[in-house]
Amino acid sequence: MDGMRHTTRLGMRLTAAGVFVWVCLLPVLAAGSWRDYRDKPDEWYRSEEGKRIAENVLSWQSPQGSWPKNTSTMSHAFSGSPNELRGTFDNGATVDELRFLGRAFRATGDLRCGRAFLKGLDHILGAQYPTGGWPQYHPPGRGYPRHITFNDGTMIRLMIFLREVATSSDCGFVDATRREAALGAVERGVECILKCQVVVEGKRAVWCAQHDEVDYRPRPARTYELVSLSGAESVGILRFLMSLDDPSREVAEAITAAVAWFESVKLIGIRLTTVDGNRVVVEDPDAPPLWARFYEIGTNRPIFSGRDGVKKYSMAEIEAERRSGYAWYGRWGQSLASDYADWRTKWLTQAVRD
Repeated sequence: MDGMRHTTRLGMRLTAAGVFVWVCLLPVLAAGSWRDYRDKPDEWYRSEEGKRIAENVLSWQSPQGSWPKNTSTMSHAFSGSPNELRGTFDNGATVDELRFLGRAFRATGDLRCGRAFLKGLDHILGAQYPTGGWPQYHPPGRGYPRHITFNDGTMIRLMIFLREVATSSDCGFVDATRREAALGAVERGVECILKCQVVVEGKRAVWCAQHDEVDYRPRPARTYELVSLSGAESVGILRFLMSLDDPSREVAEAITAAVAWFESVKLIGIRLTTVDGNRVVVEDPDAPPLWARFYEIGTNRPIFSGRDGVKKYSMAEIEAERRSGYAWYGRWGQSLASDYADWRTKWLTQAVRD
């Protein structure tokens, strides 16, 4: 595959703080998150407050090297047994704690922060499957979290972090061997993404939220998360591919096909609203386009499911708890057309020529 040339130059779309930011990938963050501290000067990290928060983060690292999700790991210290901690890559966990500790180590020279960073980095590198994907957490067990997990941006967040390790001067304290390993992991991740892209009747479409860790086929997760084409997670995958410098023909074809799919399945003339406490879909000719969270492979019909796991073709047919407790529709693809136009102007002519 052209020697995987598309990943030899991984791109440096960094903020001033040296952190990749795709809005669609950011989780809902509690007070005291990395976002609150990434722009602090080095002096702050050397302050009593900065040191206290570093102590908090260190206390939450699991024995494997990861951090738990949905926990304010920066706002207070963990007081239980370390063996009780269950780390994950889901919901933005682990990578932001590592970013904080990397910054704290550079500012303070605290070896505990440096060692914890390397332990977490090694954990991420060790969790990658031979097929190039990552599970939801590691070790993955036998349930659905073992699948290659694009859900909630999990794999893409890991790849963005590893690209920072491989290419950013902020990670200059990481030894050359690990930086090279991070580069190789991203390259294998891109190969995995291309192999996971679902092909329907000879045409590339987009991705499922989970894929088999051995043969790349689409896989289900929770009972209401069926095998499907994802209108949500596929946006994050696409934007990551568009962030690659010097994209190969294979990457260009994957992007072009996926953007065309998004255009073909957008939903016009409807909007979501709440009536008597229930989420419902109503007609509205002036509403902006929406995309379904899940589309049936082969028909591109939006699909829905309650906790019984039975496929439905209308959100109204599932129980009220799932209608209101899950993001079945969103504006995920809203800016893809303009993003693609910018990408095409910059890269497509060259990629096709090569």
